[in-house]
Amino acid sequence: MKRKGPAARPIDPMTPLSASPNQSRIGVVSDTHGWLRPEVLRALHGVDIVIHAGDIGAQDVVQGLETIAPVRAVRGNTDCDPWTASLPASLELEVAGARILVLHDVNRLPGSLGRDRYGAIVSGHTHVAAQVERDGTLYFNPGAAGPARFGRPVSVGILEVCNDVVSGEIVVIEA
Repeated sequence: MKRKGPAARPIDPMTPLSASPNQSRIGVVSDTHGWLRPEVLRALHGVDIVIHAGDIGAQDVVQGLETIAPVRAVRGNTDCDPWTASLPASLELEVAGARILVLHDVNRLPGSLGRDRYGAIVSGHTHVAAQVERDGTLYFNPGAAGPARFGRPVSVGILEVCNDVVSGEIVVIEA
Protein backbone atom coordinates (compact mmCIF):
# COMPACT_ATOMS: atom_id res chain seq x y z
CA MET A 1 0.00 0.00 0.00
CA LYS A 2 1.51 3.29 -1.06
CA ARG A 3 0.69 6.15 1.28
CA LYS A 4 0.40 9.79 0.34
CA GLY A 5 0.31 12.65 2.78
CA PRO A 6 1.78 15.93 3.93
CA ALA A 7 5.51 16.56 4.04
CA ALA A 8 7.45 14.98 6.87
CA ARG A 9 8.70 17.17 9.70
CA PRO A 10 12.43 17.90 9.70
CA ILE A 11 14.37 15.36 11.74
CA ASP A 12 15.63 16.97 14.94
CA PRO A 13 19.17 15.73 15.62
CA MET A 14 18.86 16.69 19.29
CA THR A 15 16.00 14.28 20.06
CA PRO A 16 17.21 11.74 22.65
CA LEU A 17 17.82 8.32 21.12
CA SER A 18 16.92 6.24 24.14
CA ALA A 19 15.05 6.49 27.40
CA SER A 20 17.95 4.67 29.10
CA PRO A 21 21.64 5.55 28.79
CA ASN A 22 22.61 1.84 28.99
CA GLN A 23 20.15 0.06 26.72
CA SER A 24 18.03 0.72 23.67
CA ARG A 25 15.85 -1.08 21.16
CA ILE A 26 16.24 0.21 17.60
CA GLY A 27 13.94 -0.50 14.66
CA VAL A 28 15.74 -0.73 11.33
CA VAL A 29 14.12 -0.44 7.90
CA SER A 30 15.41 0.04 4.39
CA ASP A 31 14.22 0.09 0.82
CA THR A 32 10.62 1.08 1.50
CA HIS A 33 10.39 2.69 -1.96
CA GLY A 34 7.39 4.79 -0.91
CA TRP A 35 5.54 1.98 0.88
CA LEU A 36 4.78 1.77 4.58
CA ARG A 37 2.94 -1.38 5.54
CA PRO A 38 0.87 -1.53 8.73
CA GLU A 39 2.71 -4.79 9.50
CA VAL A 40 5.99 -2.85 9.54
CA LEU A 41 4.60 -0.38 12.07
CA ARG A 42 3.40 -3.27 14.25
CA ALA A 43 6.78 -5.01 14.06
CA LEU A 44 8.55 -1.83 15.17
CA HIS A 45 6.13 -0.99 17.99
CA GLY A 46 7.99 -0.19 21.22
CA VAL A 47 11.38 0.75 19.75
CA ASP A 48 13.23 3.81 21.05
CA ILE A 49 14.42 4.98 17.62
CA VAL A 50 13.92 4.01 13.98
CA ILE A 51 16.79 3.95 11.51
CA HIS A 52 15.94 4.10 7.80
CA ALA A 53 18.89 2.96 5.68
CA GLY A 54 17.75 4.64 2.46
CA ASP A 55 15.60 4.27 -0.63
CA ILE A 56 12.77 5.83 1.36
CA GLY A 57 10.78 6.86 -1.69
CA ALA A 58 8.27 9.25 -0.08
CA GLN A 59 8.31 11.78 2.75
CA ASP A 60 5.21 10.28 4.32
CA VAL A 61 7.16 7.06 5.01
CA VAL A 62 9.34 9.02 7.44
CA GLN A 63 6.26 10.71 8.87
CA GLY A 64 4.55 7.36 9.42
CA LEU A 65 7.63 5.92 11.12
CA GLU A 66 7.77 8.98 13.38
CA THR A 67 4.46 7.84 14.91
CA ILE A 68 6.50 5.00 16.43
CA ALA A 69 9.73 6.76 17.48
CA PRO A 70 12.23 9.43 16.38
CA VAL A 71 13.65 8.62 12.93
CA ARG A 72 17.22 8.89 11.65
CA ALA A 73 17.49 8.36 7.90
CA VAL A 74 20.03 8.37 5.11
CA ARG A 75 19.55 8.95 1.40
CA GLY A 76 19.58 5.89 -0.87
CA ASN A 77 20.47 5.63 -4.55
CA THR A 78 16.82 6.06 -5.64
CA ASP A 79 16.12 8.99 -3.27
CA CYS A 80 16.39 11.73 -5.91
CA ASP A 81 13.37 13.94 -5.17
CA PRO A 82 14.16 17.46 -3.93
CA TRP A 83 13.05 16.69 -0.35
CA THR A 84 15.84 14.09 -0.03
CA ALA A 85 18.60 16.66 -0.60
CA SER A 86 18.69 17.35 3.15
CA LEU A 87 19.27 13.68 3.99
CA PRO A 88 22.89 12.67 4.58
CA ALA A 89 24.54 9.89 2.57
CA SER A 90 25.71 8.42 5.89
CA LEU A 91 25.41 9.20 9.56
CA GLU A 92 26.94 8.16 12.83
CA LEU A 93 24.87 7.61 15.96
CA GLU A 94 25.77 6.83 19.52
CA VAL A 95 23.10 4.79 21.25
CA ALA A 96 23.46 3.30 24.73
CA GLY A 97 27.25 3.58 24.47
CA ALA A 98 27.50 1.92 21.04
CA ARG A 99 28.57 3.76 17.91
CA ILE A 100 26.48 2.91 14.85
CA LEU A 101 27.26 3.89 11.27
CA VAL A 102 24.33 4.06 8.84
CA LEU A 103 24.65 4.19 5.05
CA HIS A 104 22.64 2.81 2.15
CA ASP A 105 25.22 0.68 0.33
CA VAL A 106 27.82 -1.09 2.48
CA ASN A 107 30.01 -1.50 -0.62
CA ARG A 108 30.56 2.26 -0.54
CA LEU A 109 32.36 2.17 2.81
CA PRO A 110 35.68 3.98 2.53
CA GLY A 111 38.56 1.54 2.80
CA SER A 112 40.29 3.79 5.30
CA LEU A 113 37.33 3.84 7.67
CA GLY A 114 38.16 2.61 11.17
CA ARG A 115 35.44 -0.04 11.09
CA ASP A 116 36.46 -1.46 14.44
CA ARG A 117 35.24 1.70 16.15
CA TYR A 118 31.59 0.81 15.42
CA GLY A 119 29.37 -1.61 17.30
CA ALA A 120 27.26 -1.90 14.14
CA ILE A 121 27.28 -0.82 10.53
CA VAL A 122 23.73 -0.63 9.16
CA SER A 123 22.98 -0.66 5.44
CA GLY A 124 20.30 -1.57 2.91
CA HIS A 125 20.38 -1.54 -0.91
CA THR A 126 20.58 -5.29 -1.61
CA HIS A 127 17.02 -6.14 -0.47
CA VAL A 128 18.65 -9.14 1.25
CA ALA A 129 18.35 -9.37 5.03
CA ALA A 130 21.66 -10.29 6.59
CA GLN A 131 23.72 -9.93 9.72
CA VAL A 132 27.29 -10.98 10.23
CA GLU A 133 29.88 -10.05 12.82
CA ARG A 134 33.37 -9.21 11.62
CA ASP A 135 36.16 -8.08 13.89
CA GLY A 136 33.75 -7.07 16.65
CA THR A 137 31.41 -5.08 14.38
CA LEU A 138 27.89 -6.23 13.49
CA TYR A 139 27.13 -5.65 9.79
CA PHE A 140 23.35 -5.45 9.63
CA ASN A 141 21.00 -5.22 6.65
CA PRO A 142 17.27 -5.44 7.49
CA GLY A 143 16.32 -6.39 3.91
CA ALA A 144 13.52 -4.52 2.15
CA ALA A 145 10.35 -3.26 3.85
CA GLY A 146 8.71 -2.00 0.65
CA PRO A 147 7.28 -3.93 -2.28
CA ALA A 148 8.16 -7.62 -2.35
CA ARG A 149 10.73 -7.97 -5.13
CA PHE A 150 13.15 -10.48 -6.54
CA GLY A 151 11.35 -13.35 -4.77
CA ARG A 152 12.64 -12.14 -1.41
CA PRO A 153 10.56 -11.71 1.74
CA VAL A 154 9.62 -8.32 3.14
CA SER A 155 11.57 -7.73 6.35
CA VAL A 156 12.74 -5.25 8.97
CA GLY A 157 15.28 -5.47 11.74
CA ILE A 158 15.59 -4.89 15.46
CA LEU A 159 18.88 -3.96 17.08
CA GLU A 160 19.22 -4.39 20.82
CA VAL A 161 21.95 -2.31 22.44
CA CYS A 162 22.91 -3.02 26.02
CA ASN A 163 25.99 -1.48 27.65
CA ASP A 164 27.51 -0.75 24.20
CA VAL A 165 27.00 -4.31 22.89
CA VAL A 166 24.82 -4.58 19.75
CA SER A 167 22.84 -7.65 18.71
CA GLY A 168 20.37 -7.95 15.86
CA GLU A 169 17.24 -9.78 14.79
CA ILE A 170 15.65 -9.97 11.34
CA VAL A 171 11.83 -9.87 11.41
CA VAL A 172 10.10 -11.31 8.33
CA ILE A 173 6.84 -9.51 7.53
CA GLU A 174 3.97 -11.61 6.23
CA ALA A 175 2.91 -9.46 3.29
